[in-house]
Amino acid sequence: MSAPALSDSAPSDPYVDAYIALGANLGRPLETLRWAVTEVGLLGEVRGVSKLYRTAPVGGPPGQPDYLNAALCLRTRLPPLELLAALHDAEARAGRERRERWEARVLDLDLILYGHRVEAGPPLTLPHPRAWERAFVLAPLSDLNAGLAHPQTGETVRQALARTDGSGLQAGATDWLRSS
Repeated sequence: MSAPALSDSAPSDPYVDAYIALGANLGRPLETLRWAVTEVGLLGEVRGVSKLYRTAPVGGPPGQPDYLNAALCLRTRLPPLELLAALHDAEARAGRERRERWEARVLDLDLILYGHRVEAGPPLTLPHPRAWERAFVLAPLSDLNAGLAHPQTGETVRQALARTDGSGLQAGATDWLRSS
């Protein structure tokens, strides 16, 4: 009887870096985003949080207030669909109701990237299908990792940000997580 073959490879890392975009424009957006960072942190380890940005609404009903936007990198063991469900749960606990596409919202948490994973949903599309077209997503991602590459095209966040219209984007505080 022969001995079992030994594997040269180590077990794969069960952790993945997920990049999540945060946005809010109803209620108390700054306080809601601070709360959201804490809530998302319960799903793994927050490895970085971007500056805060103020942006004009893109699409949706007219007359919406400006958004506050940010992004974070979460090191997590949750599979992508479980992570998405947890993000949607946090949105609901913050008071978000989904009625109309691109409407004003108390909280928006978008899963932008999940490692190098590519999925053509529904229920989940990875990377987020419009992330590489939106300065309000790319600028915060750039704060975290400007060299981060789109898993399908190879275009970096820095390259995508350079070709997008960032005219409605205003960089805000770097220390926005601290209460005043």
